[in-house]
Amino acid sequence: QVQLVESGGGLVQPGGSLKLSCAASGRIFSFTVLGWYRQVPGKQRELVARMTRASTYYAASVEGRFTISRDDARNTVDLQMNSLKPEDTALYLCNVATYTNPAGYWGQGTQVTVSS
Repeated sequence: QVQLVESGGGLVQPGGSLKLSCAASGRIFSFTVLGWYRQVPGKQRELVARMTRASTYYAASVEGRFTISRDDARNTVDLQMNSLKPEDTALYLCNVATYTNPAGYWGQGTQVTVSS
């Protein structure tokens, strides 16, 4: 069983930066896919960034601005977000998939609001 807790969200002005972290209670080095998603009320959950052991994927809307990474020492999955835009405002959630749970585990999310 893996439990995930996201942190690092908040209010930031357009053009600013935030770093989100997703802390896992269980070891994540046996993961298959690590992902960050975002959810806006009334809209479908959107994949923002995803990494496997072989590749990394970014949604076109965040390519070049966001970076997903993992820190095995801290047991976290991080999302560095630069040049933030108002349309990046959302609840950000992380997902960790393993061989025994391909659908992955979800955290509760952390709110990011980009506004002047």
